[in-house]
Amino acid sequence: MSTQEIKQLLHESIENIDDGEFLLAVKQIIDRKYTPTDFPSPSEWQLKRMEASREQIRSGKSISNNQADLLVEKWLCE
Repeated sequence: MSTQEIKQLLHESIENIDDGEFLLAVKQIIDRKYTPTDFPSPSEWQLKRMEASREQIRSGKSISNNQADLLVEKWLCE
């Protein structure tokens, strides 16, 4: 598994964890290895995804957070 793939998996995992104490422990581990000195620049992949998202919004291909929450709830109950 590549470093980039691991990072993507970690991002996804962190987004889905609601345990504040656990997240603080993870943050402490990360802080030992990385201390930001500047705002990070988005990667080329992130820039492309942001532009694709903007285009979807411009073309009306978006839904509200409430609509997304309802869809996710429906998918989880199926």
